[in-house]
Amino acid sequence: MALTKENCACIHGIWSSVAPHPEKYGAEALHRMFLCDPQTKTYFAGFDFHKDSPQMKAHGKKVIDALTKASNHLDNIDGALSDLSDLHATNMRVDPANFGLLSHYIQVVLACHFPAKFDCHTQQAMDKFLAKVSCVLTSKYR
Repeated sequence: MALTKENCACIHGIWSSVAPHPEKYGAEALHRMFLCDPQTKTYFAGFDFHKDSPQMKAHGKKVIDALTKASNHLDNIDGALSDLSDLHATNMRVDPANFGLLSHYIQVVLACHFPAKFDCHTQQAMDKFLAKVSCVLTSKYR
């Protein structure tokens, strides 16, 4: 599941439009996930699930900022997200299936907001990238 040079170019091409607006795109992806897959709300006790709530924006920003960090270290995603991987494995114990769900909703948001940039090559690259991120975040569960 190695990322090719072409994959990296596609990821950087679209992510440069996402990274400056982490709250907006992160909150939208989370909102879609919570709405369509309500079982994912389990890990967010007392959370305001409205699309533009301060909590949704804050957590959305964390998600997009982590993905931005990973996109800036495509040659070492494991190292870039090591601390986050530890946090998810030891403290949060998030169901690993949720990472796949969120990856899907991130791609939906990209397709909605950037239809010209989100062509089949970019979709394939983002799918590989988000799958790699999901693997890294769950690698320390074992």
